[in-house]
Amino acid sequence: MGAQLRVYRQKIRSAQTTKKITRAMELIAASRIQKALQRVQASAPYARAVTRAVSAVATYSNVQHVLTTEPERIERAAIVVFASDRGLAGAFNANVMREAEELSTLLREQGKDVVYYLVGRRAVGYFAFRKRASERAWVGDTDSPTFETAREIGDEVVAKFVQPTSEGGVDEIHIVYNRFVSMITQQPEVVRILPLEIVEGVEEPGEHVALPLYEFEPDADEVLDALLPVYIQSRIFNAMLQSAASKHAATQKAMKSASDNADTLIRDYTRLANNARQAEITQQISEIVGGADALSS
Repeated sequence: MGAQLRVYRQKIRSAQTTKKITRAMELIAASRIQKALQRVQASAPYARAVTRAVSAVATYSNVQHVLTTEPERIERAAIVVFASDRGLAGAFNANVMREAEELSTLLREQGKDVVYYLVGRRAVGYFAFRKRASERAWVGDTDSPTFETAREIGDEVVAKFVQPTSEGGVDEIHIVYNRFVSMITQQPEVVRILPLEIVEGVEEPGEHVALPLYEFEPDADEVLDALLPVYIQSRIFNAMLQSAASKHAATQKAMKSASDNADTLIRDYTRLANNARQAEITQQISEIVGGADALSS
């Protein structure tokens, strides 16, 4: 009985230690969420401005640009997967990897070859464990993304898109990331960023409304050449910021659940330890009473 009581007390100490760790990680994640959300909100005006500029050029000019023209036949597609460098975030990475797998299956059913670009150590580890190849990976910049990394990813995918398929290029590019909805919900999302489909910031004119007249200096081709890479970089950077905010929210939720589970374990093992201690005391009293009876008789 004494050995069983020692086991229960050891389990209680282990659960208390675990609770201290998970509680600290929960508080750290909570503090980082606010900073991540502020960065998402701060990047929104720039992204909207770039979107409006690209929409104006693409809508009110008759230019057939390589980044906005749908190819006649799509042979190869690229998927950029945004995961995290660290775990302990519940189903955060599992959800985005499952979404990427479903997208890959769909593209292959359409007769397209699929290549991968990975962001985050968890995505790299997922592919390495399954011995699957990827074109390139970026790690170490998921908790607090920088625009330099987004620019590097954007330049890489744009270069692959304009490269002929016969030389290793791709015909379309998708990104898969977790979009921050709320502190409770983080939604995996798939967006095709190339070829470009400009639908934001353009409203259908009314029946008697004259279309605006735009003049592009030096010309629409050069304006698109300058704007479209910036647009792609801003979309990728926004995906990285959304993924970072979602990861911190998922970490806070997972650590909150772990702390609650530790409380449950502590309560259950404390009850079992009290029962074992009571049984031990009862046994000792019985032995004393039995011994006294034996001596008196």
